[in-house]
Amino acid sequence: MTRHTKMLKEFSLEKNKADFINKIQKSRKAVEINANGTSGYKIKEGTNAGKILKHLKKTPENI
Repeated sequence: MTRHTKMLKEFSLEKNKADFINKIQKSRKAVEINANGTSGYKIKEGTNAGKILKHLKKTPENI
């Protein structure tokens, strides 16, 4: 009987851990990519405020 109890405890702990990780991931804020018509991420604070990182350009060969 202890074999089943151990399995149920392990399953319960793994499920709680997965739920906790899922809650943390859902609570993170996503960065605004392609906001205001840019094709990258615009830095809002700090010394590089206003710069746009990683412009995404499509060439006719990639379309």
